[in-house]
Amino acid sequence: MSVPIRKAVFPVAGLGTRFLPATKANPKEMLPIVDKPLIQYAAEEAVAAGITELIFITGQAKRAIEDHFDKARELEAELEARGKYKLLAQVRDILPPQVSCVYIRQPEPLGLGHAVLCARCVIGNEPFAVLLADDLIDGDGSGCTAQMVEVYNRHRCSVLAVQPVAPMETDQYGVVSVTPLADRLSRVEEIVEKPAPSVAPSNLGVVGRYILTPAVFGLLERTRRGAGGEIQLTDAIAKLLTEEQVLALQFAGRRYDCGSKLGYLKATVAYAIKHRELKDDFSAYLHEITRHDRETLKSDY
Repeated sequence: MSVPIRKAVFPVAGLGTRFLPATKANPKEMLPIVDKPLIQYAAEEAVAAGITELIFITGQAKRAIEDHFDKARELEAELEARGKYKLLAQVRDILPPQVSCVYIRQPEPLGLGHAVLCARCVIGNEPFAVLLADDLIDGDGSGCTAQMVEVYNRHRCSVLAVQPVAPMETDQYGVVSVTPLADRLSRVEEIVEKPAPSVAPSNLGVVGRYILTPAVFGLLERTRRGAGGEIQLTDAIAKLLTEEQVLALQFAGRRYDCGSKLGYLKATVAYAIKHRELKDDFSAYLHEITRHDRETLKSDY
């Protein structure tokens, strides 16, 4: 009997240098998109896919992530005393009661592959998901991880989330060459970490969602440092391809690269204009400032 996907790994030990000084004392994963931090969106996506154990691979100055998913008894008591029951429910219901959190410290910043390897003691011999909170994915109907779990349940093999990227940006992604199998689903034939555009095998880039079989752990143990002097998950997946089938899913939904300032701002605007409490006022404000900008531009000429 096959084991379902019950566990997810969240590598959150990075320094977030692209957002300094905002991330000097605050984890980049705690940067808010409107009123929820990035890491909460990722956790909610995992829970919606049926995952019940969240494994956070942390580093220094990441205590805020643990605190966010922990009880806040003083805050809850204060909200209850003031009769702010809606806010109290939001604080208490960040995660369902059946979901547990595990925190593992990554001793050295040796890359994504090393971060995933750090979770081996908790994952054991089970398939698992990996979610990078930097990649905020607004799923179309169901979340990206739920779509990938569905593919895993049908094919029982590793699954990578992919999307077409600009040809000149292949050096920012792991890039795959594939053989199509069905609508949005392909078999991975090759994967290369951050290839130059002139040698990239395609323009399909892997984004921050993975379903992996436990076989990847043994491969990660034997993987030498690659690009950037780090243990690359891509290199281990390249070896996994020689042993098992790996699939690529072009997920339904929109991805925001919140590891970049522009992507973060785009996500903030996109989520604000559909926010239940803010959408009308915020949309009106955007209309107002864009009209003002157009009028200013006309007057300049």
